Amino acid sequence: MSKSVEHPTHEESAARGKAARGEVPRERHAEWLAGHRELNPLDLLAEQATTRVPELVPIRYGRMAATPFTYYRGAALPMAADLSTGPRTSLDVQLCGDAHLCNFGGFASPERDLLFDVNDFDETAPGPFEWDLKRLGASFEIAARSRNFPAKTGRKLVTNSMCAYREAMHEFAKMSNLEVWYSRLDMNGVAQKWGSEVSSEVMAAFQKTTAKAQSKDQLKAREKLTEMVDGELRFRSDPPLLVRVSELYGKADAGQLQKTIHEGIRSYRETLTGDRRHLLESYELVDVARKVVGVGSVGTRAWVSLFKGDDAGDTLILQMKEAEASVLERFCTKSEYKTHGERVVEGQRLMQASSNLFLG
Repeated sequence: MSKSVEHPTHEESAARGKAARGEVPRERHAEWLAGHRELNPLDLLAEQATTRVPELVPIRYGRMAATPFTYYRGAALPMAADLSTGPRTSLDVQLCGDAHLCNFGGFASPERDLLFDVNDFDETAPGPFEWDLKRLGASFEIAARSRNFPAKTGRKLVTNSMCAYREAMHEFAKMSNLEVWYSRLDMNGVAQKWGSEVSSEVMAAFQKTTAKAQSKDQLKAREKLTEMVDGELRFRSDPPLLVRVSELYGKADAGQLQKTIHEGIRSYRETLTGDRRHLLESYELVDVARKVVGVGSVGTRAWVSLFKGDDAGDTLILQMKEAEASVLERFCTKSEYKTHGERVVEGQRLMQASSNLFLG
């Protein structure tokens, strides 16, 4: 039985926000000491390792140990544990759950516009709105320290990012629900909104970065990840970061895994809309490989699948990722979805301005 949905007026929502500020004043959110910590961060990371591919766990630790910022990137669970010991508002929203600055970036929409938005939703779940803000703000501070920026510069980065959030929320509050839903930030919009406030050198660097992002398409991925093997396009083996299924397992086990993956893809197709399912079915699955991705998610099962269309020049590469429980669930509410894959997909669709054509 579906639950009832509240429809507060604008005035009621504003009153609720003011009440929340009264219950947990802003200055209280700065109250945290190491003595408040109830769970040891390294113990939490070791706990996560028990469900991951054993030979990949050292890679995760190595990437995290490189700098304080790379540790922070992989430490979503320890931070959620720390946040849970402090004051929290009653204003729950759909959180990214891992909103550090490197989980924002440019990507192409289904209409091929280059957008800027959150691009990682492995930890998405409902929770206090300020948890994403705190993780994002802290990431600017830690990144600034890692780059040896002056303390004043780091503080300015943090305060500017939080100010931008406040101003954006103020603008959203004036919009209709549909206007908010369709709101997006594309690269042209970034240049128009802030281009006049920066130097020509900064704009030139921005345009160079934009051009680089636009070049990262299926052809670029194919060039980087594949090679011709006996006249057929296959993934290029680069162990342990990219390993074909046929090399990971014996012939019998690899065949069984291929069968399982085929069954999974058939099930996945049913989660797509009819038009996108029809498009995917025009491609044939020809190869699968295990791929190490990111920092915090290293060790979870992540695969790339290679599909071929009418000829070797018509290819499609899709990523398939294992979804574990969100790091937020221990401290907030359990997921209402049947699987964590569904949790991630639905959370991404709720939060992202425009999601990948084949998200499912």
